[in-house]
Amino acid sequence: MPSRKHVRLQLPSGTLTLGARTLIMGVLNVTPDSFSDGGAFLDPRRAVAHALQMQRDGADIIDIGAESTRPGSLGVTAVEELRRLLPVFEALRGRLKIPISIDTRKSAVAEVALGAGASIINDVSGLRTDPRLAEVAVRRRVPLILMHMRGTPLTMQKKPFAKNVLRDVTAGLHRSIALARRAGVAKNQIILDPGIGFGKSFSQNYELLARLPEIAKLGYPLLVGTSRKGFLGATLAKSGPAGALKSVPVQDRIWATAATVAASILGGARIVRVHDVKEMAQVARVADHILNSPR
Repeated sequence: MPSRKHVRLQLPSGTLTLGARTLIMGVLNVTPDSFSDGGAFLDPRRAVAHALQMQRDGADIIDIGAESTRPGSLGVTAVEELRRLLPVFEALRGRLKIPISIDTRKSAVAEVALGAGASIINDVSGLRTDPRLAEVAVRRRVPLILMHMRGTPLTMQKKPFAKNVLRDVTAGLHRSIALARRAGVAKNQIILDPGIGFGKSFSQNYELLARLPEIAKLGYPLLVGTSRKGFLGATLAKSGPAGALKSVPVQDRIWATAATVAASILGGARIVRVHDVKEMAQVARVADHILNSPR
């Protein structure tokens, strides 16, 4: 198991330390069509209530996104993203005591969201959609999360998967890092996400989880998001009519998620991105004790 070095991310409001313990990033989808909870928090009042509940449940960061990136999704305009986001940001101002991460692929959205209270940028395209996100991160002096995605949300589960998934992910992350560094993003402001479920086969997702220490050798803190994802539903699939396998519904994937969260932490993840904050905070606490035990 990898040892943890402390990394201090500079936020507009102070610092966020990675390494002392695993940080919990709570997911807030302000969308009608996200795979796990599409429509549940599209209403700003419900979104705000959920963000505050996740804070009470132990979240260290709230990741707010207004554009679904589920397989097959088409995306929305920056105007629509901001229409969904801004009422939530406005209502959370002064009430949320933990940092907000803006989950977007658009520099224009990030710029406005940072002005409205966000303090981290989370780009699931790793700067391939809009490289100007790096410039926004530099100008606003905020951390930048770079995720690996093979293809786009529309195509990522349709295109041929990589023959060597670890090589594909590390090469893609290297390209994203190079773009960020050329734009002036400091090394200690970059976090990497291998993109579990984004253009990978079910077996490749497991391979990446097993080989996280190799991805950590890139020299950047890792964020991992496995929460409720399709490969877990497929693993737990049950026989349906005529013997066909039926994927387990998203709400029944919590224990499978817990297993992958524990594995991610033991493999080197500093941040885990989850829907079920209260439960996964318990998983993280126990996994941290294992990781920090004498050996």
